[in-house]
Amino acid sequence: MRTMCYRNAWWETDSSSIVMGKLGLRSVLFAVTVYILVISAAADLKNLKIWPMPLSVSHGHRTLQLSNEFVLKTEGSKYPDASGILKEGFERLLDVIKVAHVVDDNVSYDGSSPVLKAIQVVILSPSDMLQYGVDESYNLTIPAKGNPACAYLTANTVYGALHGLQTFSQACHFNFTTRTIEVHQVPWTVVDQPRFSYRGLLIDTSRHYLPLPVILKVIDSMAYAKLNVLHWHIVDTQSFPLEIPSYPELWNGAYSSSERYTVADAAEIVRYAGRRGINVLAELDVPGHAKSWGNGYPSLWPSKYCQEPLDVSNDFTFKVIDAILSDFSKIFKYRFVHLGGDEVDTSCWTLTPHISKWLKQHRLNGTTAYQYFVLRAQKIALSHGYEIINWEETFNNFGNKLSPKTIVHNWLGGGVAQQVTAAGLRCIVSNQDKWYLDHIDTPWQDFYSNEPLTNITNSDQQRLVIGGEVCMWGEHIDGSNIETTIWPRAAAAAERLWTAYDNIAKNPNQATRRLAYFRCLLNQRGVASGPLTGGGRAAPEEPGSCYEQ
Repeated sequence: MRTMCYRNAWWETDSSSIVMGKLGLRSVLFAVTVYILVISAAADLKNLKIWPMPLSVSHGHRTLQLSNEFVLKTEGSKYPDASGILKEGFERLLDVIKVAHVVDDNVSYDGSSPVLKAIQVVILSPSDMLQYGVDESYNLTIPAKGNPACAYLTANTVYGALHGLQTFSQACHFNFTTRTIEVHQVPWTVVDQPRFSYRGLLIDTSRHYLPLPVILKVIDSMAYAKLNVLHWHIVDTQSFPLEIPSYPELWNGAYSSSERYTVADAAEIVRYAGRRGINVLAELDVPGHAKSWGNGYPSLWPSKYCQEPLDVSNDFTFKVIDAILSDFSKIFKYRFVHLGGDEVDTSCWTLTPHISKWLKQHRLNGTTAYQYFVLRAQKIALSHGYEIINWEETFNNFGNKLSPKTIVHNWLGGGVAQQVTAAGLRCIVSNQDKWYLDHIDTPWQDFYSNEPLTNITNSDQQRLVIGGEVCMWGEHIDGSNIETTIWPRAAAAAERLWTAYDNIAKNPNQATRRLAYFRCLLNQRGVASGPLTGGGRAAPEEPGSCYEQ
């Protein structure tokens, strides 16, 4: 029998008569927010188990059973889902809410409590173009009754809808008596959108190779926390694991012939992430951190005995960079490319005779040659249609020379975002004292408390901070411990980046209960998140409940 969902939403019937089609989702979001702010004071938010905290939320205290024939309905949606992104997202929803226990699919409902038969998803945009700044807002309602009872999810884009499905999944719980899935705390009304458009996680495949299934699993866990950028630090001093068709011997710099990524592997990472609403930011760190390049092409080294930074005097260096970025442009479709530019020791340039001679001919020294290299690499990236992200040393040394399309990636410490935005440039915050996951002594409370807009009071400058990123540098990380080092601390930063500032707990300990619940939810979904006690990669201190550790 076909399930039909008949909607009689409050905004379609109350005296204010808000019409979705005429005002658009943003106007509706504003009106709904005002409404919910009035009623949410009565909600028992201390029992809320949603992470990250939505923009506004109200819930009740009743329970619905989830039908064992729970279905997706899309009547009224403008999104055709030709690529199957929404359908796959719904299938993943069913998988994650059932993964922790064996659900009895043969249960019969006695009619004593309402049964949730479907979720109706209405998406206003027909496009599934994923790019920086895509609208990720959504509006979710789950009623306490209905005939039949249906949940309703509206969003401007399919990617907002995916976030709504993630939130819906966190309202679902297994009943050990009936062996069925229930939706607790109905009725739900959630209006949500992210605070920042860039919410990133860096992984490092140069210091240790990460097998493809490990990377894909990290992407899955990012989606659970509503992170939306995978920053892939692909190559570095230690290894060059990626296939570059234009210069096929570059991956001679890989640790071994089996610790490599083909072009198809890279494309699969981008595809897999994209279908979960996650962009992939590729990093090509130049001119430093590039010793591994010379294993395939030794002329990229200043000399056999002094092997980085890349040879600034050799036009072949820039020809290779141009070719790599050309190959990148066929795989990595995100608006930005990361060109590194950090920790450049120019002594190899000044001490190598042929480069020293070139410097004198061009009236350059080590510092100005560093500027020359970065700016020339920026021009190459721009020629391939990319906007550029550089680590903050480039700004600290010659910020007024950088392309206006530069985003400065802060990592050395606080105060940099304030300077960058005052100069009119955009900024990403990753200050190492708070948001470096490889600093395993940093507790989750520090990750939660790190505010990207610290001391930035001008609204125009605040808008130039596009977001932040937690960094999982790989010196001591491989497939065996990456998850316990990332989680749950990355989730603490994820709420800081998603949730409206006024909804962030002013004392991180006020969020402990919700984060503990989310950490246990990750474990139930097969993600090896460590306990909240201790820093990164911590082990439980003693026997006890997951929710108390």
